[in-house]
Amino acid sequence: MSKRRPSGDGMVRHREDGRWEGRIVIGHKENGDSIFRYFSAKTQRELMKKLAQNKVEYAGVDLCEDCQMPLKNWLDRWLNEYAAQVVRPSTLSSYRNYLDKYVKPALGNKPICKITTAEVQQLYRDVQEHGRIHEDADGGHSLSPSTVRSLHGVFHQAMDAAVLERLIAKNPTEGVTLPKKEEVTKNILNDEQLNRFMEVIRQDEEWYDFFYTEITTGLRLGEICGLKWEDFDPQKGTLEIRRTVHTDAGGEVSTGETKTDQGKRDITLPPSTAELLAKRKKRCSSKKWIFPDPAHPTQPMHPQKAYRRMKELLEEAGLPDIRFHDLRHTFATHALSSGVDAKTLSGILGHTKPSFTLDTYTHVTGDMQRKAAEIVGGFLNDMMI
Repeated sequence: MSKRRPSGDGMVRHREDGRWEGRIVIGHKENGDSIFRYFSAKTQRELMKKLAQNKVEYAGVDLCEDCQMPLKNWLDRWLNEYAAQVVRPSTLSSYRNYLDKYVKPALGNKPICKITTAEVQQLYRDVQEHGRIHEDADGGHSLSPSTVRSLHGVFHQAMDAAVLERLIAKNPTEGVTLPKKEEVTKNILNDEQLNRFMEVIRQDEEWYDFFYTEITTGLRLGEICGLKWEDFDPQKGTLEIRRTVHTDAGGEVSTGETKTDQGKRDITLPPSTAELLAKRKKRCSSKKWIFPDPAHPTQPMHPQKAYRRMKELLEEAGLPDIRFHDLRHTFATHALSSGVDAKTLSGILGHTKPSFTLDTYTHVTGDMQRKAAEIVGGFLNDMMI
C-alpha cells in the first residue's frame, strides 16, 4: 500500500503547451486515495507562488470526497438537512429565496472547494447593482444594502457548515466588504399621537385589551399573539414570554420558539395592565389564549388580523401609517425617555444585550445626554454664583 500523502503535498510539471502545471493534496477519499487541486500558470515562478499560497491555506486540512460537489448541491443539502432543523418554515423559505435567486445563478455550478473570496465579493457587487428583477422607481435594478447584508448572512452560515463538514478549507465569505448598514427610520408615536391612539382603541371593546397590552409592554407581534393564560400570574402581576406565533407561506398559523434565547423572559407588568388582564381573564371565553382569534376562539390571534386592525385604527385616529413593530419602538422610546435604564429595558424587550438596546435607540439616548448635560451645567452654574 502506498504511503498516505499529507494535505499540502504537491508536484510541478512543464506541459507541452509551454504552461506550468502543479497540484497539491487537499484531502482524501474514503479508500485513502488523495484528492488533488490543480493550478496552472504561464511561468514556473508564478505557479510556485500560487502553490505556496494554497499550501498555507490547506495546511492541516483534510477535505472529504464531497468537496468536489457543485456549490448548488451543497446549498440544497444545507437548507434541507441543517437550516430546516433550526429555523421556522417562513425563515427557511426566505433563505432558499436568497440562495436560489442570487447565489446559484452566479456560482452554483462551480465545485464548492474552488469558491474564492474574490468571487463572493464580485457576487455581492453584482447583486447590489443589478440584483432587482423588476425596476424600482427610486433605485432602478439595484438592491438595498440591507438585502445584500441579509444575503451574506445566509450564505455565510451555509459556508460555515461546509467548513465543519470538511468540504472547504475556509469560509470564502470571510473578509468580504459589505455595503454600509442603512439607518432605518423608526416611526415613533409622540405623546400627542399616543394619546390619540389610546382614545381610538378605548372605543373598540374587542381590541382595546390587545393594543393596551402592546403599548405598555412592547411585545413583538408574534409574542403577544402567542400569550396563554398560563403565562399570566395575576398575584405577582407578571407575564412569561415563552413562544411566538408566526404565519407560513400558505397563511396558516403555528407556534414556535421565541426569536432568541433571551426572548424567553419574565416581565413585570404595569399595575394597570395586570389589572386589565385579570379582569379580562374573568370574562374571556378562551381558557387557553389570552388573545384568541375572534373568528376561531380555540386558536391564537392571527398576526395579520392584528396588523390589519392596527392599520384601521391608525387611519381612524388620523395618525401616520406605521408598522406594528413601531408600536414596540414607541414603548421603548417612551420608557427610556421616562428614565427606565437600558439594562432593565433590554430585559423587558428580550434583546440579546443592553448595548443593542442603546444602539437601537440612540435618538433617545442622545436626548437624554443633552438633558443630563443641561442638569449638570445648571448645577455647576449654581455653584459658581
